[in-house]
Amino acid sequence: MATGAYQLDLGRVPYREAWELQRSLAAAVSQGAVPDTVVFLEHPPVITLGRRTEEGELHVPDSAEVEILETDRGGKSTYHGPGQLVCYPILDLTRHGQDVKRYCRDLEEALIRTLSKVDVEATRIEGLTGIWVEAPVPRKIASIGVHITKWVTTHGYALNVDLDTAPFTEWITACGLAEASFTTIAQELGRPIEVGEIRPHAAEAFAEVFDLVLEDLPAEQGAGLWPQPIHEQLTAKPTGSTRTGTTQGVEQVAAR
Repeated sequence: MATGAYQLDLGRVPYREAWELQRSLAAAVSQGAVPDTVVFLEHPPVITLGRRTEEGELHVPDSAEVEILETDRGGKSTYHGPGQLVCYPILDLTRHGQDVKRYCRDLEEALIRTLSKVDVEATRIEGLTGIWVEAPVPRKIASIGVHITKWVTTHGYALNVDLDTAPFTEWITACGLAEASFTTIAQELGRPIEVGEIRPHAAEAFAEVFDLVLEDLPAEQGAGLWPQPIHEQLTAKPTGSTRTGTTQGVEQVAAR
């Protein structure tokens, strides 16, 4: 039976603010103050370094206007920028199987279903991280990196909608894959596409896979949960409801 969860649709949020928001929400979810919450947003240009990032992965030119931050997620280095849909699920996995591998597989399945809704056929590739478009050659279209503390998740996935993929290869060795090619939904469809066109599909697919009913998180119920700039952004929005149906104490990280 589907359970209720909150959905936060934000615009472009700096990485540090979004990370602070995740930690606040994770604390609230772990205490039962709010239900599972799924955050969708974009980031200004930023390179994030996961816990398995190795020396030599960064080769950012001096002229590049990009922030570089270390994070507590699993995986290696990746790039975020406008035109990429980022999903941060804050879930209590005691309600979703308490299985980290299953959780990562479910995120992959949500991505595959999201892409299928816009006629992009994507898949997992054994031995490679993330989600890929295979033909005519494998091209990575989405990355996954998560952090789990006391079975509550933070971080999540990044889906390339319509952005320049050059930073993935010219600025970093993305995900530690030196020979990888990267693609976007726009490249696969051969037309421009807005993140806003993909977000409802992503929410629907996530709800299907995790058996949730998503509704907007009213700003007044989240007072104190997020940094002030995000709170101002939320309180400026209408608060209508949007629905989409269908080891204790151990800290874990994972990436796909």
